[in-house]
Amino acid sequence: MGMTTLSRLVRFGLHIYGIRPYVASTVVFRLYWIIMLSMAQVFQYRYVVMNIHMDDFSEYMDGVSSAMASSLLYIKLIILWTHQRIFSDLLQIMSSDWQDYTLNHYSSHVMTKAANLARRTSRWIVGMQMASGTFYSVGVLASNANSPEKLEPYERELILKMGLPFNISTDFIYKAVQTAQFYHLSLICYGITIVNSLLVTLILHVCGQIDILRECLTKIFSKNSANSINEIMMQSLIRKHQRIIVFAENIETLYTYIALMMLLSNTIIICCLGFIIVTSLDTPNAAAILVKSMLFYISMNVEAFIYCFSGEYLSAKSKMIGNAAYDSLWYDFPAKKSRTVLFLIVRSQKRLTITSGRIVDLSLEQFTSVIKASLSYISVLLAMY
Repeated sequence: MGMTTLSRLVRFGLHIYGIRPYVASTVVFRLYWIIMLSMAQVFQYRYVVMNIHMDDFSEYMDGVSSAMASSLLYIKLIILWTHQRIFSDLLQIMSSDWQDYTLNHYSSHVMTKAANLARRTSRWIVGMQMASGTFYSVGVLASNANSPEKLEPYERELILKMGLPFNISTDFIYKAVQTAQFYHLSLICYGITIVNSLLVTLILHVCGQIDILRECLTKIFSKNSANSINEIMMQSLIRKHQRIIVFAENIETLYTYIALMMLLSNTIIICCLGFIIVTSLDTPNAAAILVKSMLFYISMNVEAFIYCFSGEYLSAKSKMIGNAAYDSLWYDFPAKKSRTVLFLIVRSQKRLTITSGRIVDLSLEQFTSVIKASLSYISVLLAMY
């Protein structure tokens, strides 16, 4: 296992999506994604505009939800591309943390545990999202197979609803378009998971550093260290705490507007998918629609949960710094030495957190608000249609 918190899946994704800063191939990959996502988005929103008055409202909502999911990835990539200097600083701090604590058994154990958890979580996130894309494609193909009226290629449903500038007149064109769309959808799903897995990895790393700082506070301010504590040890505590603050603030800068767009778009996407699932229950093609939409619906909820839980977890961990400092035996030490802990306690009262557009903190309460809003919109749509 390499000395890094980033898993191989995440490192590979950062490379092919042009997020890895200051790499020779980054410009090429960014240009590729700008062209491909822009073309796909034009065709997807062309379908949305051209079919705004279509009779099958559920199918129209399906097109809206898939278009918005692709738009969300596009926005995430642009934000990460424009903040490559901050992301580079985060990578440097992570690398420095691994180098500093290689020889310390407890610190090495904490960081290795965080890295292993990040790897398992990344695999789980990627696997679920890729399964969602696969089931979505299978649901579309099953829907075409179960509908006798869709014998002609131009009448068959595409994996991604697009207003293409040409007619699908033959089986060869239809299969070529479906293959290209499945490839594109797979990359979209993988890109979404890379951005989400990166957030989880960064949060787990900084929370591991918080655990290390708490252990240092407990050991330094103990009865056995009353005579061995020195100025260098106190300065290392301050530097460690400051590095944690800087790291958390950089995560906030990197993800605050991503979180804002995610909450706004996922509220609408969850609403659209929920409407599709509810209205499909009494239709002859219900099984195919559920296969296509159910896992997609779950994955969108999980994405919102990941962001909100990450903010909640970071806030809870940051509170533990002040608690650990207060619970230590700082009051038994000379005023000159204990004063450092008092400043650390005061600074820890300002929680480390991730916000949504610097407006509201990401928390489990915010996640429930997203779910409630989505269910309310579903009720309105059901009443209207």
